[in-house]
Order: sequence, then C-alpha cells, then structure tokens
Amino acid sequence: MTDAATQVGAGHHPLEQFLLLAKSTKGAAMVALVKQVIEAPGVYVFGELLEMPNVQELGTGPNAPYFNALNLFAYGIYQDYKANPSQFPEFSPVALAKLRHLTVVSLAAKNKCISYSELLKELDMMNLRELEDLIIECIYADVIRGKLDQKNQQIEIDYTIGRDIRPEAISDIINVLQDWCDSCEVTLGTIDEQIRRANKYKETHVKTKQQVESEVANLKKAIKASSSSQDVEDQHMTDSREMEAQAVKPQKKTSKIKGLRGSGKFWTKSN
Repeated sequence: MTDAATQVGAGHHPLEQFLLLAKSTKGAAMVALVKQVIEAPGVYVFGELLEMPNVQELGTGPNAPYFNALNLFAYGIYQDYKANPSQFPEFSPVALAKLRHLTVVSLAAKNKCISYSELLKELDMMNLRELEDLIIECIYADVIRGKLDQKNQQIEIDYTIGRDIRPEAISDIINVLQDWCDSCEVTLGTIDEQIRRANKYKETHVKTKQQVESEVANLKKAIKASSSSQDVEDQHMTDSREMEAQAVKPQKKTSKIKGLRGSGKFWTKSN
C-alpha cells in the first residue's frame, strides 16, 4: 500500500481509501490499485469498488484479468480460482491466503460446523497443521469467530462477517425477505387473535368472579340474618318455658311450733 493510500484512509473504513483513490485513477494505475486492495489487511468487501465506472472499464481489454480478480474476491471462492486460473492474474501468497479466508467465510455462512476434510478439499490444502494455522489467522482477522475441535476434526462457528452480494442475487433476497415479512404478518395476526381471545376470557372471568362474590356476600347476609332471628326465637322460647315452669311449681308451706324452753316436763296444780 502506498503512503498516499495510508494517509487518505486514516481513520476511515479500510475500503474507503481505495474508493477515494479510484475516482481519479485509470489504466495501469487502476491495475496497481486492484493489486493493493486484494492484498490489503482488513479489506474483505469489494462491491462498492466494483461499481465504480473507472473499475468497470477494466472489464474489457488487456486488463480484464484484474477486473475478474476483483469479482473473484468479491463473490467467489478458492475453487473458482482453481477451476480456471487463466482468467486471473498471478496472485501473491498474501492474496491467495485472503481468498482462502473468504472461502472459509462462505462455508461458515452455510454451515456452523465445518469438518477439516471439507476445508482441506475446498481450500486445496493437504496439511492439517497449515489448515489450523489458516483458521487461526481467520479468527485473528475477525472474519470468523469460533473454536477448533481437534478431537472431532472440525471447527465450530459462532460468527462470520458478511460478504458482497451479486447483483443478480438481490431479487432472490428480496423474495426471501418478502416471504419472511408475509410470515411475520400471519404470525402477528395470530397473536392479535390470541390476545383478543385472552382479553375476552379475562373479561368473562372477571364478571363471573364478581357475580360469585356478590352471591356469596348475599348468602352470608341471609345466613347471618337467619341466625340472628333464630337466636331471638330460641331465647323467647326459653324464657316462656321458664315462666311456665315457675307457674306450675307447688308452693312449700312452713309450720312453726312454739314450745316451752326447759326440761320439757308438764306440771300439774295440786289440790
């Protein structure tokens, strides 16, 4: 990367410096810019650069392989390069390592658990140690997050960056999103219906509860009034019985005999 590119890109998104430079760059200078961007650390999206008119001009003529290279890094994987290497310029080891990083990202977007055997095949690698080193590079570059499972010979993916989307795939994405929106509308409708039913059930339950509480209160009042009346009647009957009992009860007569105090002897008058 040139010093000018470093100065322009200071404090910006990694691709932004190349976007600014591409506005006034053509021909051989644009080819050099493409070489820089596919090797630049931290640059893993290229769609905005591909859309620029100056870059589009590379698509025809002797510099077409560099335009193809930019498309490869934006949308392709390592096997696309291996299938027809003559369409592309010669890549440096740094560029090939980044292409492998992007291939891991594409695989991780499809499957959250990738076997070593699949990675070895897709990345055209033969050595497990080199494969694990490459995966560690991807993790340090923060293009994926996950952990190596050496026992089961696989990598478990927790996160991956997004890659550029081909223009022709946008309509498919729109259709998928529309289907998702339609499903959300159906789900929301179902939820609203469930809420309506729940509110109606709650309203009915509250009315029933109030009615039962009212009936219970009235029943308590009736029981209390009945109990008070019964107590009064029982007391009245008790008092009446006591009065009747006193009226028929015989009176006990007491008699008093007066005697002389003394020895109890009777004295007679002598002639």
